[in-house]
Amino acid sequence: MSDYAHKFDALKKRFSERDERMREVSLVRAGHADQVFPGIFPTQKWSRPIIANLIDVVARDFAEQAGVIPTISASGDSALEESSRTRADKRTKIANFYIASSRLGIEMIRAADQYATYGFTPFRVEPHFKENRPHIHVENSMGAYFDRDRFGQVNLYCHTFRRKAGDVAAMFPELADKIMKRGMFGAQDANQMIEIVRWYDAKTSVMFIPERDGLMLAQTANILGRVPVAIAQRNSLDSEARGQFDDVLFVFAAKAKLALLTMDAVQKSVEAPLALPQDVTQLTVGPDAVIRSNSPEKIRRVPLDVPQYAFAENNVLSEELRLGTRFPESRAGQSEGSIVTGQGIKALQAGFDGQIKTAQSIMGEALGEAISLALATDEAFFPDVKKEVSGSANGVPFKLAYTPDKDINGEHGINVQYGLMAGLDPNRALVFALQARGDKLLSRRFVRNNLPVTMNAAEEERAIDMEEMRDSLKAGVSSLAAAIPQMVSQGQDPTKIIEQMAMVIDQRKKGVPLEDAVAKAFAPAPKPEPKAPDAAPSMFGDEAPAEPAQEEIPSGPVTNEALPQGPPAMQQLLAGLTSSGQASMSNRVVRNIPA
Repeated sequence: MSDYAHKFDALKKRFSERDERMREVSLVRAGHADQVFPGIFPTQKWSRPIIANLIDVVARDFAEQAGVIPTISASGDSALEESSRTRADKRTKIANFYIASSRLGIEMIRAADQYATYGFTPFRVEPHFKENRPHIHVENSMGAYFDRDRFGQVNLYCHTFRRKAGDVAAMFPELADKIMKRGMFGAQDANQMIEIVRWYDAKTSVMFIPERDGLMLAQTANILGRVPVAIAQRNSLDSEARGQFDDVLFVFAAKAKLALLTMDAVQKSVEAPLALPQDVTQLTVGPDAVIRSNSPEKIRRVPLDVPQYAFAENNVLSEELRLGTRFPESRAGQSEGSIVTGQGIKALQAGFDGQIKTAQSIMGEALGEAISLALATDEAFFPDVKKEVSGSANGVPFKLAYTPDKDINGEHGINVQYGLMAGLDPNRALVFALQARGDKLLSRRFVRNNLPVTMNAAEEERAIDMEEMRDSLKAGVSSLAAAIPQMVSQGQDPTKIIEQMAMVIDQRKKGVPLEDAVAKAFAPAPKPEPKAPDAAPSMFGDEAPAEPAQEEIPSGPVTNEALPQGPPAMQQLLAGLTSSGQASMSNRVVRNIPA
């Protein structure tokens, strides 16, 4: 057996208890609790739990809340130098291209599901040679084994999966005889499932079959020099991966067993025997049946009451199950508190929101590390390949052409943010940001990056600059038009200004941008080329031709009281919070009519 097979066996034995916990949780979530707890459920018609699978419900709800794509930006995106910001913005778009091409928008939900269920989820990066790009995989936690050094870096990772022997032999025809075990006693069944191991360390990547004495299928050198895997692991006391539901499986089984016993007791109570007086000699059954007796009040079923402590125990188990899964009743639409103010609901959801934030923080760090590995993989495997890609960066579509060796250039840092104000509702988030902006604690760019909305901060900043410049240009043209009455009063000809204004309006009708329309309308007339003199200049000197008179523009500041004033700043509209914590909004409009 090869050395890798021996190392894999030792690693698998070390994680045997973890594998057993993962198997049990997986079976319960799949509805096979009878395989985990044999003997608890009867083997007849009620062989499965008859209660809702709360463990699966909680895991799905957790994954839908935590498995969202955070805001991804390259390191240096907040630099003050414009050139550094431009390069970082390009790397940000490259990173978002990796996310889109790897379909992480959907895969992150599965990653969050595995994080809660098994306690960890691995992100593996490998080169996609057909499309000349790196691909980020969300690996299945079942069958994944890893080891870290004392600094927390992954220095060993292996993953097992099962395939049919015939399929593996078809992929590796040069090893088909060893894979199928062909010899004097014949060959193995082609449909037999065999275990295959992918092994990664800092030096090499190996694929082998432990069941064939460690038969090596493929081996390549690791040119990255590090394991291309990032692990998001849930915190635990003993640093071992533990899922959120490991300790509540027995509570779920007890609740399911109690439900079966209650169902059996109710059935027996409904089907209890009849007690009849002595004078009843014939028993008629069915609808509208008639039983003749001198004592009809004695005709009844033998009472078999369900004990009340069974219902009390059911309530206790329900509370224990919710407490163990940290799933508040308000998530299922149940609450005993008043919902007029919503404070009771928020208090009940505080624990759920806390674990969501913690999970997003841990998974966000692992995702950032995976994207950093993807940048390094792109630069290592496709350094000179020029690519034209498209995607969406924080909600803004883009098209990009880049070369990894030139545009990445060894800068693999990634910032991952779920938003500084992500835990607040939109009203409070906006008020908090505006208050901090008003006191000059934060910059506009920082606020844009941390708002609980999807936007590209760099693109939004450029769009705002364009809007402000266009507004200034529009105000300048309007001020020039407002100067026409003053020019007429001074005896000047405003025809040229009127023609230029008409040309701007005509260009805007055709859909020409405002800046292009103004530049075309106010472009200076071409200067006429000087003509050659017909005769030699007189030695006594001729009078020089008089230059055309320049059109005088009225001096002094031009005021335009008719121009509409801009809307009040948002910081004036949202000034603070009320005593109840609500965002306060107020505005005042004052109109002055000149005398």
